[in-house]
Amino acid sequence: MKRLFSACALLSLLAGCASTDTVDPHGYDKTGMASYYGAKHHGKRTASGERFNQHGLTAAHRQLPFGTRVKVTNLNNDKSCVVRINDRGPYSRGRLIDISREAAEQLGMLRSGTAKVRVQALDD
Repeated sequence: MKRLFSACALLSLLAGCASTDTVDPHGYDKTGMASYYGAKHHGKRTASGERFNQHGLTAAHRQLPFGTRVKVTNLNNDKSCVVRINDRGPYSRGRLIDISREAAEQLGMLRSGTAKVRVQALDD
């Protein structure tokens, strides 16, 4: 009986710690800073379980659900691309989104490393 009670208590504790802070992507439209990640993370597992490909058009976001497609627009040069959320982050304070190296290249932000962007969820 003690084991059963302990197991239930542990499961309740773990359930309370589970992250459920994803947001509804419908109508998502935010402005903030973007950065990119590339070779250092290439081939490593993302939070969604897939391997990161720096040549793909993917991104990390703290709250948008995995699989959400977003249009990212560099507000400095008006270049944009569409990426798919497959990871969690960014972990740097003050950043809205981390994008793959390929996306950063398309947005013209490889040299600077960061850019002010607009992130808009796309309805499929």
